[in-house]
Amino acid sequence: MDLINLILLLMLAGFAVMAVFLKDLLKAAISLAFMSALLAVLLYRLNSPYAAVFELSVVAGLITVLFVSVIAMTKEEEQAKEAR
Repeated sequence: MDLINLILLLMLAGFAVMAVFLKDLLKAAISLAFMSALLAVLLYRLNSPYAAVFELSVVAGLITVLFVSVIAMTKEEEQAKEAR
């Protein structure tokens, strides 16, 4: 196995663990986006460009935007309940 692929796999596993164990949801969503971007790079290096583009556009792009927007919407409601 190539050394660069091994480094990418270790970073990918690190971001995945961070996404699971972080208490702050926004940081966990950003960590998941970085994990998806690294997976797209790894897929491209393994000669699978269509899967890499799909991973980058759908998971790292669309799903991350949905997660961040939902987190932003629910944070305001939680803060309003605490203010009461």
